[in-house]
Amino acid sequence: MTPAFLVDGMLGSLNRWLRICGYETEFSGDASDEELLDRLGDRERILLTKDQNLSREARRRGVDVFIPGGSTTEERLASVAREYGLVLDPVMARCTICGGRLKEASKEEVSEDVPQNSLEAYDEFWRCTGCGKAY
Repeated sequence: MTPAFLVDGMLGSLNRWLRICGYETEFSGDASDEELLDRLGDRERILLTKDQNLSREARRRGVDVFIPGGSTTEERLASVAREYGLVLDPVMARCTICGGRLKEASKEEVSEDVPQNSLEAYDEFWRCTGCGKAY
């Protein structure tokens, strides 16, 4: 089963890269520790945090929690990948904004939503099925 993650506000860049690599994440940059723990409830998500206090409380409540190692986004992403056996293949599988699935779109379909120089430089485009953002 592919893991899903709840990422705390301290790891926004890690959240973005997990989404780019196709993994389901939930992120809130301003949620309190209690709100994060409440969001987990009985859902099968892994909490990713750098907060030692939040990590201890999550473990006390029986939540699967992981503190990614490293000081850069790349090191943290590699740490999570090693821990959970993730394949890191950034194929723009999920929207970096909302985490929705991306679907291929034609140049015509995204022409009003991407810069002209991007339309001229690229042949492949995607649109988020959740929020509509064009890539």
